Amino acid sequence: MSAYQRLLAATQTEREAMLSIPLLQRAQRGEVSHAEYLAFLGQAYHHVRFTVPLMMACGARLPAHKGWLRDALVEYIDEEHGHEKWILDDIRVAGGDPDAVVAAMPAPATRLMVGHVRDVITHDNPVGFFGMVLVLEGTSTALATQAAEALQQHLGLPKEAFRYLLSHGSLDIGHMAFFEKLIDSLDEDDLAAVIDTAAMVYRLYGAMFRGVEAACGGGDVNRELADALC
Repeated sequence: MSAYQRLLAATQTEREAMLSIPLLQRAQRGEVSHAEYLAFLGQAYHHVRFTVPLMMACGARLPAHKGWLRDALVEYIDEEHGHEKWILDDIRVAGGDPDAVVAAMPAPATRLMVGHVRDVITHDNPVGFFGMVLVLEGTSTALATQAAEALQQHLGLPKEAFRYLLSHGSLDIGHMAFFEKLIDSLDEDDLAAVIDTAAMVYRLYGAMFRGVEAACGGGDVNRELADALC
């Protein structure tokens, strides 16, 4: 198997567990409430706003002999810059309060996901950051466009309320082809770091979705996080 195929195989259990989360299953059928959609956008804002800073931190910590990865990060940064503003626009068009979202504290799983990746970059192997790329962009490719179209019809919102999902569903297809080539160029230690980070981020990103569902349904958000991490 190629390095990319090994990455997918090594994280298959975590990926399937995340994709089986009821909220994500319902989203594909357009069966998500207005409150759940706004709650998802709120948490998306709080992790997407850290995407570029995390990329910059990763690039700054790469050793000289891994400078070729810095070139890849520059391309990613150029593509991802400003996407948190798209999310705030979506919230506004969907009838939410973007100012309240900006001022709010992120949910526990969202904070832990960003914090974990920052810790990997700072204290472990910065190449592990690309495990987060696999989770976020791979999930967008698999789910975003279908979910956006189904939700638009179900919620009766204008297309302008789904810019973040619609753009990432199509944009990330090209990103993933680029990402596959990048992974196939990694050495064994770096691949192991990407696998480890991806496995954890799948769990934490899944916990974020479980938290959205629990918060909107009156469940125990902290219990949902604990269950997701077991």
